[in-house]
Amino acid sequence: MNDQKNERKPDWLKIKLPQSANYSKVKKIVQLNQLHTICTSGNCPNIGECWDAGTATFMILGEICTRSCKFCSVITGKPLPVDNEEPKRIAHSVQLMNLKHCVITSVDRDDLPDGGAEIWANTILEIKKINPETTIEVLIPDFNGNFSLVKKVLDAKPTIISHNLETVRRLTPDIRSKAKYDRSIEVIKYISENGGKAKSGIMLGLGETEEEVIETMKDLINAGCQIMTIGQYLRPKKENFPVQRYVTPEEFKKYEELGIEMGFRFIESKPLVRSSFHAEKHIH
Repeated sequence: MNDQKNERKPDWLKIKLPQSANYSKVKKIVQLNQLHTICTSGNCPNIGECWDAGTATFMILGEICTRSCKFCSVITGKPLPVDNEEPKRIAHSVQLMNLKHCVITSVDRDDLPDGGAEIWANTILEIKKINPETTIEVLIPDFNGNFSLVKKVLDAKPTIISHNLETVRRLTPDIRSKAKYDRSIEVIKYISENGGKAKSGIMLGLGETEEEVIETMKDLINAGCQIMTIGQYLRPKKENFPVQRYVTPEEFKKYEELGIEMGFRFIESKPLVRSSFHAEKHIH
């Protein structure tokens, strides 16, 4: 395993530090409404650009996950009780930020009988009630493959439903806790076959081969996935899985062109791309 913790990141991975007035405004709204965002919990490299543009990816159902995926910096442990007022606070914050498009994700809540599906549905419905013109993207967990719970989210009719594969089939057991590659493919297929606009994403630099990336792209297309994101894995903490390789911008561009040829309606493939980065472009 190639631990690159002492290796300098290439120039194309350099990011600007957040410092704008709008960044401060978004940060204040998030704090005052006691919200969690994957922007901060996931140490997203694009937080400066996104918050400066007045957008944020809200993370519902708390900030403690019941899983411990090797790529993720979100806290693992026993989550706090569900906050039933959270959907209203999210909807109010979307209004304060005057968002045209919002993204919602969550921690995994394997401790709950419904995996948090009711809060998911209520959050979407509350946003629609207060912000009828705002489009909504949701990045959902696998709900342990229980399609009746996926249906609860579908029935709330978000604009896009995303579920990330994160990595290729071979590396899934090493990278993702509890999640299974084929189960994720089935979740994406269910979304697509039941009227949802399906989206998914993977990270590169975990040790995958080009052939495995192409195989994964084909699996997603065959499952009905319309939108795909591909970005560079960046190790958030020393406890996480080490970066195996920094993939060049030219390689990312190659996958983008290949994805269009395969039939994806939209594919964004660049080193700093994340699931919700430029998500407003993905709805058209």
